[in-house]
This record gives sequence, C-alpha cells and structure tokens, in this order.
Amino acid sequence: MTVALTRTKVEQALSHDFEAVAAKLPGGRAVTEARKAAIGTFAALGLPHRRIEQWKWTDLRSALKEPLSPAVGGAAKTSAPDIDAALEDLAALDAYRMVFVDGQHVPELSTVAAAKGLEIASLAAALAKSGDHAGDGLIAASAIGQEAVIALNTAFMTDGAVIRIGKAVRLDKPLLLVFARTATEGRLVTTRNILELGDGAHATVIEAHVALRGAAPGQANTLSDVSVGDGAHLTHTKCTVAGEAASHLATWLATLGKAATYHAFQLTASTGLARNNLFVTFKGEGAKLDISGAFLGRGAEHIDTTLVVDHAVPGCESRELFKGVLADKAHGVFQGKVIVRPDAQKSDGKQMAQVLMLSQDAEFDSKPELEIHADDVVCGHGSTAAEIDEDLLFYMRSRGIPTAEARALLIESFIVEAIDKVGDERVRAALAGIATRRLATLSASQP
Repeated sequence: MTVALTRTKVEQALSHDFEAVAAKLPGGRAVTEARKAAIGTFAALGLPHRRIEQWKWTDLRSALKEPLSPAVGGAAKTSAPDIDAALEDLAALDAYRMVFVDGQHVPELSTVAAAKGLEIASLAAALAKSGDHAGDGLIAASAIGQEAVIALNTAFMTDGAVIRIGKAVRLDKPLLLVFARTATEGRLVTTRNILELGDGAHATVIEAHVALRGAAPGQANTLSDVSVGDGAHLTHTKCTVAGEAASHLATWLATLGKAATYHAFQLTASTGLARNNLFVTFKGEGAKLDISGAFLGRGAEHIDTTLVVDHAVPGCESRELFKGVLADKAHGVFQGKVIVRPDAQKSDGKQMAQVLMLSQDAEFDSKPELEIHADDVVCGHGSTAAEIDEDLLFYMRSRGIPTAEARALLIESFIVEAIDKVGDERVRAALAGIATRRLATLSASQP
C-alpha cells in the first residue's frame, strides 16, 4: 500500500512561488527547462523528513514551518564597511573578493582583478550566455538522499560564482566569496558556485555566509560544484555565521582527478538550523582528501554535517576530522560514510567525530559508516562525546587559573585541533578569531 504524504504549507508555497518568479530567474530556454524539471522533482519528493535515513535527525518537513518568498531581482544597497563588519576577522585577508547580497552579485563591492589563467564571472551572467557550459549538467548534479534539496537549488538559483583556473596556474591570493543576507524581511536565498581547477593548478577559495546587522532571519540553499584536475591542489574553506534564527542548507559536490589534493574545512556557528552536505568522489588514482570542520552550537541551534567519501578508484587517501562544542539545548549531528568500491584496492580512509558537551540538555547523534567492497584497504572510524575533564579543570585551578578562564582554555584547546587543519596561516588565524569569540559566549552561558 502506498501512503501519500500531505504537502506542508512550505512545500505548497515553494511550488507556487516558482511559477511566480520563474520568468525573473536567469538563463535561456535550456536552463528554464532544467528549472522546470527540477521543481517537478521537488514536487514529487517534498522536503526531506525523518523517514529518509539520511535525514532522520534533521526533519525539514517539521523544521521549516513558515514559507519565505524567494529573493529575486536587484540587491539591497550595502556598504563595504557593513560587509567587513559581518566578515569579522576574514575582512582583513588580502584576497580577491566577490560579493553577493541577497543572492545577487554586487560588482561595486567586489575586488576581483584580472589574473593570468583565472576566469571568474557571476553565474547569472554565465547562464544568460547562450551555449555557455555553466548551464550544462544542472539536472545531473545530485547525490543520493539529497535530491529534493539539490532540485530546489536548481529551480531557484539566482547567482553565484563561476571560477575556472587554468592548467598549472597558481593564484597569488585567496578567492573570498561573500554571501551576505541584508533583507529586513525573511527571504529564501539560493546560490550555486562552479569551481574548476585545471591540471596542476593551485588555489585557495573561501566561502563566507554571513548576515548583516538588522537582517531578518532567512533561509539559504547553496551548492558548490567542485572539480579538481589531475595534480591540482585546492584549499576550500567555508565559514557560516548566518544568524541564530536562520536556516542554512549547503551542498558540496566534489570530484578529484589523478594525484589531486583537496583540503576542505567548514566552520559553522551562530546559525539556527544548518545542514552541511559534503560528497567527494575520487576519479583518479593517488588523490588525497583532507576534510575537517568545527561546529559550535548554543540555545536551540541544530547543526548537521553529513558527508560521503567515495573511493571509486585505487590508491587514494582520505582523512576526516570534525569537532563540535554544544551548549544549552543545542543539537549536533554527524553522519559520515566512507565507501570503498570493489576495484579500489590500496584505499586508506580514516574518520573521526568528537564533541564536547557543555550541558546535560545538549544532544549529539553520530553515525559513522564504512562500506568496504575491497580487501586490500586500511580504513577506520570513530566517534566520541564527553564533558569537560574535571581532573584537568582541577589541575588548572590548583595552578591559580580562575574556573571560568580554565574552562574557556580547555574548550578552546579542544576545538583548535580541527581549526589547525587549515593550511593557510592567515585563514586559520581568522577562523580561530571568529571561533574564539563564539566559544567565549558558549563557556560563559554554562554554570
């Protein structure tokens, strides 16, 4: 017997809103048809819910209660100092900067200079060009269990960054992609990035998802489609401080070529509901993946990290380390799956998730998985959740360190192991500064 689910108010509104804004979204006929197919997929699936295994701890049908109108059209006026204030420590980075406000590219706030071997444009401009391959594969981009969220992104995407780095090009500065929410009324902001590194290229890309002072709580759906060529090296970082009542759905789809290296890191804090989906597939032998993250939750914040690493070819290495600090009634989720295909001999995969619980009311759900179909592999995973070590706290107090300061130091030393995975010293210092301020508030709020 098939049971039909009654569509929620949000699900009905999303289908209705698409009809209202479709004509205002960028792209030619082929893109428009892709959008229509995507909203049809969403209409059939609905929002992910707890009956779907990958979403059992993050039920969007229940969590998203009020429909928000899609953000389309021109961006609100915003000043560079306002953007810098929202970026906090990241604002001081010497970086190429591309700014998007409420889902629209703002050239006057961007500082991307011409560089040999670097092609960078807004997605809206790329989609408007007939035959531009930025519009190819919009339907093909997907991941098991995430079809509805990715379909919504395809249907409603307004803008984003299209970055192509040529063969053997080494960027002299990081690329900072800023996604700022400013609207005084709640809006659904949908963006997509396309990042392609040619063979042997080297680059650092940072995504910053922030809310300016006075911005209303909103919803974001962002996707980054990443391709790392043979022998290329990409450092990819995301910082999300979207607002305590905001919802943030993010998806990274990455493929790695032969002998490629992909260093990825995500910091999530001060966001009401965050779901970070990461999917990495090894396409060439000898590639290396190092993906890590830190999440900091307080109040009733909900932070979910779900990743799948697919060892589809032999001789690749993957490392995953995620660390979180949860206070009050915050809820953390980690779902990590490593797949080793039958022909992927000599695969080496390690995965660890660790959480520090500052409150009896906080909750952490962890589901590490190994799916191994080859016999000559080295794989392992683990997960821990613990409170502050009272013996260490007593030791520090016995050395004259006040209790509050001792707690703060122990919490910071716990989370810094993940932040230290960021290779660029300047980026690492900026993220550490942002995290330290949030950690201070988490520590101070506990008895």
